[in-house]
Amino acid sequence: MAAETGRIRRLHDLLVAELAEASAHARGALSAPTGGELSARYERDVSVHRWSERVHALSAARSGLCFGRLDHTDGTTTYVGRIGLTDPEDGESALTDWRAPAAQPFYCATLATPLGVTRRRHFQLAGTAPDERVTTFHDDVLDGAADSGSASDPALLAALKAPRGSTMRDIVTTIQAEQDAIIRLPLAGAVVIEGGPGTGKTAVALHRAAYLLYAHRERLARSGVLVVGPSAGFVRYVGGVLPALGESAVVFTTPGRLAQGVVATAVDPGEVARTKGDLAMLDVLRRAVADRQGLPAVPIAIGLEDVTVEVDRATAAEARRRARATGQPHNAARTTFRDALGGLLVQQGLEKLDRHLEDPPELAELLRDLDLPEIEPAGAAEVTAEMRAELRDDLRANLDFHAAVEELWPVLTPERALAELYASPERLASAAGALGPLGALDGLHRPEGAEWTVADAPLLDELAELLGAPPGDRPGPDGSDSRYAAEVLSILESADRQIAGEDPDELRPTDFVTADVLAARQVPGHLASVAERAAGDRDWRYGHLVVDEAQELSAMDWHVLLRRCPSRSVTAVGDLAQRSAPAGAQAWADVLGPHLGSRWTYRALTVNYRTPSEIMDLAAGVLAEFAPDRRPPTSVRSTGEEPWERTVPAADLEAELRKAVEAEAAGLERGTLAVIAADVEGLAGLPAEVYTPVAAKGLEFDVVVIVDPEGIRAHNPADLYVSITRATRRLGLLHVER
Repeated sequence: MAAETGRIRRLHDLLVAELAEASAHARGALSAPTGGELSARYERDVSVHRWSERVHALSAARSGLCFGRLDHTDGTTTYVGRIGLTDPEDGESALTDWRAPAAQPFYCATLATPLGVTRRRHFQLAGTAPDERVTTFHDDVLDGAADSGSASDPALLAALKAPRGSTMRDIVTTIQAEQDAIIRLPLAGAVVIEGGPGTGKTAVALHRAAYLLYAHRERLARSGVLVVGPSAGFVRYVGGVLPALGESAVVFTTPGRLAQGVVATAVDPGEVARTKGDLAMLDVLRRAVADRQGLPAVPIAIGLEDVTVEVDRATAAEARRRARATGQPHNAARTTFRDALGGLLVQQGLEKLDRHLEDPPELAELLRDLDLPEIEPAGAAEVTAEMRAELRDDLRANLDFHAAVEELWPVLTPERALAELYASPERLASAAGALGPLGALDGLHRPEGAEWTVADAPLLDELAELLGAPPGDRPGPDGSDSRYAAEVLSILESADRQIAGEDPDELRPTDFVTADVLAARQVPGHLASVAERAAGDRDWRYGHLVVDEAQELSAMDWHVLLRRCPSRSVTAVGDLAQRSAPAGAQAWADVLGPHLGSRWTYRALTVNYRTPSEIMDLAAGVLAEFAPDRRPPTSVRSTGEEPWERTVPAADLEAELRKAVEAEAAGLERGTLAVIAADVEGLAGLPAEVYTPVAAKGLEFDVVVIVDPEGIRAHNPADLYVSITRATRRLGLLHVER
């Protein structure tokens, strides 16, 4: 242990030295003069960004820097840790990043397949950086000729038994072989990872994101990774894992935040949620937008200085046809509609004025009787051009004209369009179509001002696509920023095409960025990180998408998310048996098929690392009742403590719950305690966190008390299955007499 502690102290010395060097480089790059050259500005910004990222990664690696060692058959030794370090004295690798190919045997070597390893050593560390020390270690001996050692995995069992905290921990020290194989799958393509409770789906997905950011740094560091979790509480719980692994090019969100600027938490009734989650809503929204491009029921008179013109159905229809022919979103095409309508009205005014200026009928008849040509007024063409200009200016300044444009082709925001659709039975009936696949949309009717629901978020985002930005919503950058952005774009495109081994036909992040858009993202005096820029830009295109609790997402959710990841590089993790969302997946092909066809890979996790076998046996009985075709995962450990169950009268429930929670809290020296109930109203003030089954999804706690499990089962058996499997140590069920 003294020798290994000395080695780890030496690694900390290397890290401190490299951290100081990287910090100096970052400061130096930030203060470097650019001389006003665009290329110098870009090189400075990139240098600052890269050195800052390195500083962040090195800082994050200080705690638990080195956690393992591999002894190889050729006599060499590899130390494995959170980051890669090189010894400047000999230029050799001093510490291997856990994501590097050379570290893979640490997770995958077995007696049957030793992968050139004779011994794998796991360190248990104590102390804080840079004074970490080895308190104990154990060896997995993979060669009979080597020294004897423990063939068990106490590091894993110690991690599983450790008290849980308020945030999720990384698992770099205990990744198992079946998990590692999924983590290291290629970037290209979509993979669905299914596993029961406690199989480490979330941990695998997050560590896969960290691995991909390491293996494809050049691409993903620019485009970023989007991680979607089921709730804000879940995002808070897992949000520290990737930063702890040194990765910051990640944006976290939830289905209720898929629309820019909207945070939806309310939930629709089942049938309404299913309707909103169906892809047929795409046609409903298109018709709803088209219905806002109207024709007047009666002609709209517009009085100009010299003539009165009318917006009748034929005139408005022609202007609408021209606007729709542009193929632009609604708000952008409004300019074409306005200009086309104005041109038609000017022509109409000219024709009316021309008739007023014609020769009197008696003069025309006299000229014909005398066989003389009609008199052409001098300068008729000039008069017409002048009159046209006057009419156009008069029309532009006319408030009635602009009111007509607003009535027939209003500027719309997604929120206004959807709220007014829901509030009008007539609009809903029209948008549903004659024989739409959804039938009537009566259930969507609700008054304006109602709060947005989670199922509304993808509809609002789709409307943002159909409507486009309102006029003047995104001001253009000045010339210098445009020139700078154009040069940056050129350099990015060149770099993209020089990345070795990548398909030249593959979609790139820069394929969806224009110079003006890129310039608009630059903030003077602050080089925004990828995560900052991506989070504030609805049009951002990510290099990889991670979806947790993927069984909860509707087909509309997937439609919106895959638009943000055009490369279709996706990691989706979930468990169909835990589905609670009415519009969620009953089969993966149902929600992925419309977007990916059969072009996705399926992997399964089968080992439960969280839930003790005593608790999992109870959960397995619940699972067999509502999903007898699904097999529960196998628990790797037992505690010898069976779940307790108690039945109390309904009138005594509150007092008995408090008594039970206080008893559990008293016996819990360290760790987390949660109460899960279908109705959390009135449960405040308990010495425990309180969750609904849906809110608890994806989380884990040392001790869980479930209130009225039969009530939860009656609502949705899957919710009871989820609730039971949140506990890592003890579980109590408080039944209610009925």
